[in-house]
Amino acid sequence: MNVDTTTIAADLVAAACREVDTDVPLALYLHVPFCATRCGYCDFNTYTAGELGSSSSPESWQHAVARELEAASRMLAPGRPVSTIFVGGGTPSLLGGDGLTRLLDAVRVHFDLSDDVEITTESNPESTSPEFFDDLRSAGFTRISLGMQSAAAHVLRLLDRTHTPGRAVAAAREARAAGFDDVNLDLIYGTPGETDADLHATVDAVLDAGVDHVSAYALIVEDGTALARRIRRGEMPAPDDDVLADRYQILDRRLRADGLDWYEVSNWARGEKSVCRHNIAYWHSHDWWGIGPGAHSHVAGVRWLNAKHPARYAKSLADGVLPIASAEQLTPADRHLEAVMLTTRCRSGLPRDLLDDAETAHAEQLSADGLLTAADDAYVLTDAGRLLADGVIRRVLWG
Repeated sequence: MNVDTTTIAADLVAAACREVDTDVPLALYLHVPFCATRCGYCDFNTYTAGELGSSSSPESWQHAVARELEAASRMLAPGRPVSTIFVGGGTPSLLGGDGLTRLLDAVRVHFDLSDDVEITTESNPESTSPEFFDDLRSAGFTRISLGMQSAAAHVLRLLDRTHTPGRAVAAAREARAAGFDDVNLDLIYGTPGETDADLHATVDAVLDAGVDHVSAYALIVEDGTALARRIRRGEMPAPDDDVLADRYQILDRRLRADGLDWYEVSNWARGEKSVCRHNIAYWHSHDWWGIGPGAHSHVAGVRWLNAKHPARYAKSLADGVLPIASAEQLTPADRHLEAVMLTTRCRSGLPRDLLDDAETAHAEQLSADGLLTAADDAYVLTDAGRLLADGVIRRVLWG
């Protein structure tokens, strides 16, 4: 059921909050919608200063975030500790160490944090420094995720990334020197013009940085982006599926050889201690509240989306109204579909007890085809299956 009326949507969210299972981990996502420039491939809910003009600012956004944090803490079970926090964007590092510290302080005003809370922020390498990482460590952040994308200068130019090829590795080293054990580098592979040699050089740089987590995503051309327009005009070719598969295998082979093993199709970590628990919250449909303009939330089977524009988001909260743009009550069939889609992508696998008889038969056939491995309590993607994960999911569900 799609619900677009603000009052009905707010009632739906309120009802879900009254039905929460306090044993289910609670996560917070905080969306920072600001970027210095817009990358050509990005379709996230982000804004440059020129796009916002005088309608919004980091200060007005922070006031609105504090109001939403207060509402979320009041509506969710009192005293329920937050197990993971993720600050994403946009470019959170544009707030600086002081701004991110104030943001985390605002969370602590309204929520209790678990003793082993995981607190992550994304950062653009170009807007970081040793002092920035020292500030974050002192504030209580535990993980850093840096947008590296590539070590090839021409790939970064095509993606409209502003950092130099070596800056991400330097930033990762600075984060580790500040005391962060958990540092992630984000990669994009399959950009038009990227070669195998470019990718190998990127992996060389990643391994040289000594990080304990890598996320790597095939370039997706999103409608409405500058990259999509350039491809449509014939200025460059679209990403090639066969090339993407080859690049994935290069990444996987080299990362695993260095001790970084996959735990989700696009994520590798150095053992269980380095796995991003916030990611797990999404993939296993835990409760999370997304704070900020355009943020998504999921609580007790209800999913909702905040108003996207920072000014509209802030005005709604100033008026004492949750900034919900739309909400959806997931049916049992919806929740089953999502559970199959998400758990299949994880190394822990697709639980056998999640499947009905027909789906079990489909999974057994996929095992015979070499795309799944049948374990005692789950079906796990094989190396070949990971290359065809979306197709495997479709076959599990519909044969």
